[in-house]
Amino acid sequence: MATITFKGNPVTLLGNEVKVGDQAPDFTVLANDLSEVTLQDSKGSVRLISVVPSIDTGVCDAQTRRFNEEAAKLDNVKVLTVSVDLPFAQKRWCGANGIDNVQTLSDHRDLSFGEAYGVAIQELRLLARAVFVVDSNDKVTYAEYVSEATNHPDYEAAVQAAGQAK
Repeated sequence: MATITFKGNPVTLLGNEVKVGDQAPDFTVLANDLSEVTLQDSKGSVRLISVVPSIDTGVCDAQTRRFNEEAAKLDNVKVLTVSVDLPFAQKRWCGANGIDNVQTLSDHRDLSFGEAYGVAIQELRLLARAVFVVDSNDKVTYAEYVSEATNHPDYEAAVQAAGQAK
């Protein structure tokens, strides 16, 4: 498993670490209208999955804004942002910040995504910061578990991987 800290303190991640070359695990999360969304709903597209602890915090805000900007430049790439924030809070935040190129998804109900991708933080019931790229055949082509949850991911590497995925 990846070793992650949150504000310098080690945390326990639930689930299995996902690695490049793995078949991407399916999951069930909630869209802003409370409908269920799975990985299979976007099959046939490249997916850049941005994972944030809470969209209402500084680094998570910046990460979501950055991938929203990058999404407009990427062809055939769906950008998904997953957190445990309630769908209502995600919808409010996106509306207030003009976020329209990223689909925000909530894993609050049962941590389906968090456990499938090994990013559920046991002690906090939040998701660890991570970025995954899944190609149109559901293979993981990029995986970054950010070692300190309050740090930024490698935006350039993630965007490059998404642009190169088929």
